[in-house]
Amino acid sequence: MTESKKPRRSGRSGGRAARVAERAAPLTDDLRPVRPGMNGGTYKPLTDLEIKRIHDAALQCLEEIGLADAPDSGVEILTNAGAILGSDGRIRFPRALVDDSLAMAAKQITLFGRDPAYDMDLSGTRVHYGTAGAAVHMVDIKTNEYRDSTVKDLYQAAHIAHHLDHIHFLQRPMVCRDISDNQEMDYNTVYACCSGTTKHIGTSFVEPDFVPKCIDMLHMIAGSEAKWRERPFMSNSNCFVVPPMKFATESCEVMERAIDAGMPVLLLSAGMAGATAPSTLAGAVVQATAECLAGLVYVNAIKPGHPAILGTWPFGLDLRTGAMSVGSGEQALLSAACAQMHQFYGVPGGAAGGASDSKLPDMQAGWEQMCSNVMTGLSGLNMVYEAAGMHASLLGFCHESLILGDDLIGQAQRCVRGIEVTEDTLAVDIIRDTVLGADGRGGPGHYLGAGQTLSRMQKDYVYPTLGDRTSPKEWAEKDKPDLIENAITRKEAILATPSPAAFDPMLDRAIRDKFNIHLK
Repeated sequence: MTESKKPRRSGRSGGRAARVAERAAPLTDDLRPVRPGMNGGTYKPLTDLEIKRIHDAALQCLEEIGLADAPDSGVEILTNAGAILGSDGRIRFPRALVDDSLAMAAKQITLFGRDPAYDMDLSGTRVHYGTAGAAVHMVDIKTNEYRDSTVKDLYQAAHIAHHLDHIHFLQRPMVCRDISDNQEMDYNTVYACCSGTTKHIGTSFVEPDFVPKCIDMLHMIAGSEAKWRERPFMSNSNCFVVPPMKFATESCEVMERAIDAGMPVLLLSAGMAGATAPSTLAGAVVQATAECLAGLVYVNAIKPGHPAILGTWPFGLDLRTGAMSVGSGEQALLSAACAQMHQFYGVPGGAAGGASDSKLPDMQAGWEQMCSNVMTGLSGLNMVYEAAGMHASLLGFCHESLILGDDLIGQAQRCVRGIEVTEDTLAVDIIRDTVLGADGRGGPGHYLGAGQTLSRMQKDYVYPTLGDRTSPKEWAEKDKPDLIENAITRKEAILATPSPAAFDPMLDRAIRDKFNIHLK
């Protein structure tokens, strides 16, 4: 539940209006039909044999091809752990080294929120949905135009996400293009996100030297370094590789700094099938798996058991034009297959799902977002990144689409939950009473008044906040409500309220005295 929610009371408080308001109020945890961390894993695009073949191919790539361009510090860390530096400058990874690293890698990771209510258990096939990306544009839904994204847009995205029940975490979805100094952009990103939500946050850093100042701010927000290290509520989304099979030198140095500061890391490999990764889906998964396993060796050579998420993010490509196809069925398959690889290794993982190639929140966006959100959820992907709000093949972000995505993800989560088959849900007695009646003389012939229908209408069904299910007649009587207009209205209502994550005024003043904060 978000901080703005109050538990629903049981019983009636009198009057139709009161009953309508009660039904519209947030549900208590025992009544919620869906919740963060439900178990997926029922959808498996890969067979056990195919998983093993991908694993073997990834190990072969690491052992025979290796990765180039590690920083000097990384070369020392990896070779001390048992990796081999070749005369060609590439670092190769013996299979035994990978096996040893997998054995010591963190298997159960909790990503903390600033509010413990938003802590996320990433073990097994538990599924969580959230934002991500580095969009450089915002979609202005009123003009259907794209403009540069700003720090205010980022803060507003965090503020909105905090109020959305099915957005479980906020990874920075856009860059602050109104801040030209990259160090200031990095710590203003931290400030904007943390002042908008107390859910777990992910961010990136441009250069390794920028990390300490951002960590200093996080210590202030947490209350001390010790409190930060006890519950690090922000993780580092780290593109530590430049596919194919090269380390991103500066990002590796950022990763080393983040690990030293106690920050969880997302090991992100984002090859594009047909461009920077093989065009075959299996080959793209092999390369992403190999690169992320190299990252896992790197992390555990620095600090065994440090929380690291396998970020296998192979993206699809429209081979006719060279354009990204993040909204394609191929993308959904890639991410679902990656989820199986994470489960094979027993290490928490994340991948892309829910992004759209469409420029606006239209029908194309709807089918693209639902396809990958459902498939990744069913596959048991621990972290579904870019699940809402992302358009134009990751170039544009839309606040209204983030709100609509919350409805969409609610339905996707209902698919993840599946169908429970018990004596109660089989409902033979209910069918008998409805058809035959208690005395055998005939029942009502419908289930509308059945006790089971009333008692389970909230536990079993997810109801959209903005999605319209009225008849055409009712729709017309309500002046034909428009989905986008309703999303705009909800956005404006949320942003008109103070952020529940706002800092104490004394803390805010201390931060502003120490940092050049651009958000007014």
